[in-house]
Amino acid sequence: MPATREALFETLEALGIRTETVEHKAVFTVAESEELHRNIAGGHTKNLFLEDAKGRLFLVIAHAHTRIDLKSLHKALGCARLSFGRPGRLFEVLGVPAGSVTAFALLNDASRRVEVIVDAALMEFATINCHPLVNTATTSIAREDLLRFIRACGREPRIMTLAGAGAAVRTAP
Repeated sequence: MPATREALFETLEALGIRTETVEHKAVFTVAESEELHRNIAGGHTKNLFLEDAKGRLFLVIAHAHTRIDLKSLHKALGCARLSFGRPGRLFEVLGVPAGSVTAFALLNDASRRVEVIVDAALMEFATINCHPLVNTATTSIAREDLLRFIRACGREPRIMTLAGAGAAVRTAP
């Protein structure tokens, strides 16, 4: 059974991570969330659940306005051609439906199948906003605390420049 929003908040509290959450209507796309972006400070995310042709899984946590070229990204990652992961696989691995993909869903990936890619542009913000496993709320978390949460889930995030013609790896803070 996937973790609940309450279980997520308990995990964050156990890690000593403070967050703030704002309730809102369901949003499924960056375009639908534009109004929220004006009212909630910080960097807003878009999250892509990707799979390569050999079955490797990736969660790309990008700034909401970063354009991601999957052809360039697969080369930078050194993996086979990338495509969007199937909704069934998304729910099986991260425990969330399409439209609710979030960094916090790593809590559900106990087998650590998903590799985490974080957009360098997002790391320029002191506060980052993510869905708390549902798309009817936005949770604000400090940049360093988001990275700490990802590491507590057993992952080392790869910070990469995703915008533009090519993707490049950067060392995580």
